[in-house]
Amino acid sequence: MNNANKETAKDDNAGIAAINPPRTGEIVKGKIISQERSALYVDLGAVGTGIVYGKEFYEVKDRLKDTQEGDPISAKIVSLENEDGYIELSVSGATRKLVWDELREKQENREAVQIKVAGANKGGLMAKVSGLPAFLPVSQLASHHYPKVVGGDPDKILKELQKFVGEDLSVRILNLKPKTGEIILSEKMAEMEQREERLKNYNAGQEIGGTITGIMEFGIFIRFDNDTVEGLIPAAQIPEELKKSLSENFKIGGKLSARIVEISNGKVFLSLKDPAQQSQTA
Repeated sequence: MNNANKETAKDDNAGIAAINPPRTGEIVKGKIISQERSALYVDLGAVGTGIVYGKEFYEVKDRLKDTQEGDPISAKIVSLENEDGYIELSVSGATRKLVWDELREKQENREAVQIKVAGANKGGLMAKVSGLPAFLPVSQLASHHYPKVVGGDPDKILKELQKFVGEDLSVRILNLKPKTGEIILSEKMAEMEQREERLKNYNAGQEIGGTITGIMEFGIFIRFDNDTVEGLIPAAQIPEELKKSLSENFKIGGKLSARIVEISNGKVFLSLKDPAQQSQTA
């Protein structure tokens, strides 16, 4: 970039920049003017003309190799004016702050985030969001992904969770802690919002058909036909002759019909008892 062009750019922007002067450490956005062998020039609009060079340039050189003139770029101001009169910039210095700002925005907007599960432990699933480590606790899994393990055996839960490694999931950001680097995810949040909407199609007393997804000591989970809504048939709502041996009378994947007893706080409770038996139990 020659001196004549530099002086023209400075004159055009001087008036506006005087009103809102840039500050060291500030994150600014601009467009690439040109990239030379050892420096990148950036049009910062009213702020002026910036340069990424020296160690800062070589640290991000590989990331910038596919950029072109006019491409948008964000950077942190390192110095308001170097020896050549340019605003000295750092692209790598801006990256961390921008990533956390973007994540905060996604959290506030309840925006869906796509992740690929990279690992699992007894507490949940591990992944990366915008290149940063993130964690999806078991308690925040969608109901159809929750490991329904009889007795809650940690080793069996881990075995079920490991099946998700390599899978793509859609999640929301539940909690962010930039200082400690913690990103906590939730698959359940989106499901609950969608679930509330879908539950408007169902009412107490309605008969539904579904597929058994879990058999626990406290009851049976079934997923409604042609839907992702799951409901629970509590043990108290299962006839005595069937309740004596749940594992023999019911099988995961088996079909079952039940009656909706109650819909409360996004949860559906069902019954295998007929209304007369329900009245006697109550």
